[in-house]
Amino acid sequence: MAIEKVDLTKLKPYGDTLNDGMTQVSFTLPVSASEEAKEAARRLAMKMGLEDPSVVVMKDMGPGFAFFVIYGSCKETVDFTSIEVPKVEVETMSKKEVEAFIEENIKRTVTIIGACTGSDAHTVGIDAIMNMKGYDGHYGLERYKGMEAYNMGSQVANEDLVAKAIEMNADALLVSQVVTQKDVHIPNLTELIELLEAEGLRNKMVVVCGGPRINHELAKELGYDAGFGTGSYAEDVASFVVDELVKRKLV
Repeated sequence: MAIEKVDLTKLKPYGDTLNDGMTQVSFTLPVSASEEAKEAARRLAMKMGLEDPSVVVMKDMGPGFAFFVIYGSCKETVDFTSIEVPKVEVETMSKKEVEAFIEENIKRTVTIIGACTGSDAHTVGIDAIMNMKGYDGHYGLERYKGMEAYNMGSQVANEDLVAKAIEMNADALLVSQVVTQKDVHIPNLTELIELLEAEGLRNKMVVVCGGPRINHELAKELGYDAGFGTGSYAEDVASFVVDELVKRKLV
């Protein structure tokens, strides 16, 4: 398929042929698996905008629940050319490039503290960024020369994170939020910024948040310097932090 054949002003899903709109969706309904439940799932898919939807999977999820996978053609399109998404504007450096940047431009150890705050007990995100072994072949910040990375783990109170930041004279704070049901991450992330402002620390350090439902736009709205979603690695965060420290003359 030649890229010039794609009308970016009327972008729609691609399955077997260009512009066929073929789409797969999945959801759970609070009813037991049955032919009636399958028909209910099909009708819901039609209301979602799928043409000729087919239920390709129906699985019993226990008494009163059933899981469905639907395949159909999406009728709607989007104008890709009109989309502007706020994102972190920094060139990602490799681990070695970050280390060289620190040596050449900061000339001291950069102290970074990370934590899953509030009620969040899921450390997979912060561990991927902070821990020495990292994730998917991307080493964590603990392995970076010129960085002192301290991972406080899970369910860390915002007050404790601020206290640790003061104790260690931190250059940057990294906050991971995986538990986001009922938007619990919003007041929790807001509270941290308010505490930092109350201590007069907000403008003296780089503050970053990340997680499955975090993006750069949301992070900026909440008072953070940057937000990193899924697919981000240690070098993405490290590159932003060291660049921001130099840009804001916090070195």
